[in-house]
Amino acid sequence: MKKLLLVNVVCGVRSTGRIVSGIADEYQAKGYQVRIAYGRVGIPESEKDRAVRIGTDRDARIHGLLTRAFDLHCFGSRRATRKFLAWASSYDPDILWLHNIHGYYLHVGELFAWIRQRPQMEVRWTLHDCWAFTGHCAHFTATGCEKWRSGCRGRCPEKHSYPVCYLFSRVEKNYAEKKALFQGLPRMTLITPSQWLADTVKQSYLAEYPVEVMHTKIDREVFKPTGGFDREAYHLQDKKIVLGVTVTWTKRKGWDDLLALAEQLPEPYRLVLVGVTAKQQEALPENITGIGRTNDQKELAALYSAAECLVNPTYEDTYPTVNLEAEACGTRVIAYDVGGCRETLEREDSVVIPAGDTEKLLEAIVH
Repeated sequence: MKKLLLVNVVCGVRSTGRIVSGIADEYQAKGYQVRIAYGRVGIPESEKDRAVRIGTDRDARIHGLLTRAFDLHCFGSRRATRKFLAWASSYDPDILWLHNIHGYYLHVGELFAWIRQRPQMEVRWTLHDCWAFTGHCAHFTATGCEKWRSGCRGRCPEKHSYPVCYLFSRVEKNYAEKKALFQGLPRMTLITPSQWLADTVKQSYLAEYPVEVMHTKIDREVFKPTGGFDREAYHLQDKKIVLGVTVTWTKRKGWDDLLALAEQLPEPYRLVLVGVTAKQQEALPENITGIGRTNDQKELAALYSAAECLVNPTYEDTYPTVNLEAEACGTRVIAYDVGGCRETLEREDSVVIPAGDTEKLLEAIVH
C-alpha cells in the first residue's frame, strides 16, 4: 500500500485545512494510507485517526517570539521538527505533499535536509501564497514590493506584516537560505491555486520546477442557494445585505475601505461583516453588523444566499474561496482586481474594480 504524508499548518479547519482534508479523502479512496501532519489549532474529531501534530503550543509560542524579535520564521522549532521527522522516517511516505509550511511550527532547514536524503520520494508542494520565494512576507502586492526578484536586499517594507518582526530583520539572509534550501530537488512539483501565482512563481528562484494550476474546489453540496439565515436575530428584516467575509479583518483585507463604505451606503443597504474580533465589534459604528468568525459552512451558505452581494476589497490574495462560495450560493461578487481574484468570478454580474477605488465599489453595489 502506497503512503501519502500531507503537511500543513492546520488540519480540517480553515481554507487550507479543509483543502488538505479533501486531498486526504481522495487518496484514501484510491487505496493510499494517509497521514496529515499539522502544527497548530485544534482538529475536528473526524481527523484524529490520521492526524499527527508537529510540536506543541509552547513550541509555537517560542517560535513566534523568535520571529517577532529576530525574524526567524520557519527557522525555529528545530527539536519539534526533528522529532516529527524521526516519526516520518518510520512512516516512510511514497509521496510528501507540502502545503503551508510556514506558521510557527516547522524548521525548514531540517525539513529540506530530510527531503534531500530521500531521493526516491515524490514531493508536491502547494503554494497558497508567495512566502516560499521571499525573504519574509507571504504577500507583497499591497505594498508593491519587487525586492523578491533580486534578493530582498535593503529595508523590508513588509517587516511588520505576517510573519511580524518588530526588532532585528534578517530578510536578505532568509531569502538566501530559503533559496539554497528550496532549489535543486529532482522530484518536486509545485501546485498553485491560480494562474496568477503560477506566473509569479515562474519569475522567482523556483522557476526550475514544473508548476501545475489546481484551482481550489469548494463543497457544492454545502455552498448552494439555501435559506435559514435568521434576519430578525440581527435586525436585518428589511435590509439589503452587503456581505464581507474573511478569517481576520485587517487594513490589507479592506477593513478601512469597508468602514468608509458603510458611511456612504444608502438605505436599505446594510454592511454585514463576518470574522470580526470582539475588539472590532466594540468599535463598529451602528451602520455595520458584525458577526464573529465561524467554521460552520452551512451557516456561511445561508449568509451568502441572503446577501445582495459579497464585497471582497482585499489588497492581496491568491485565489479567494469566499468568492467561489458566494457565487455558488447565487450571490454576485464585487472584488478588487488583485492577485487571482479575477480568476474566481464566473457570473456575468460579478465584477472586479481597481484596488482602493471606493467610489466604484459603491457604484457596483448600488447599481
